[in-house]
Amino acid sequence: MNPFDSVSDAKEAVVEYGDAEFHVVASGSYVTCAITAKRIKLTDLRYWNVDKQEPYADADAAMQGFGYGAMS
Repeated sequence: MNPFDSVSDAKEAVVEYGDAEFHVVASGSYVTCAITAKRIKLTDLRYWNVDKQEPYADADAAMQGFGYGAMS
C-alpha cells in the first residue's frame, strides 16, 4: 500500500490472524474492526483475536472483543 493511498478508495483485505502476525490472503489495504466498524489500514493493524479471527481498531475495541467490556 502506498502511504498516499486513501483508505476510503481502497479495497478490503482478507486476512488470516495468527498468534504474533497476520497473513494477507486476498490483497487489500484495510480491514474492518469487528466492534466499531472502523476501517483499519493494514499498516496500522495492532489488535486482533486469533480464535474469532477478528480485527480491532484499538485497545478498547480489543477488550470488548475479548469480552472484558470497554476500558475506562
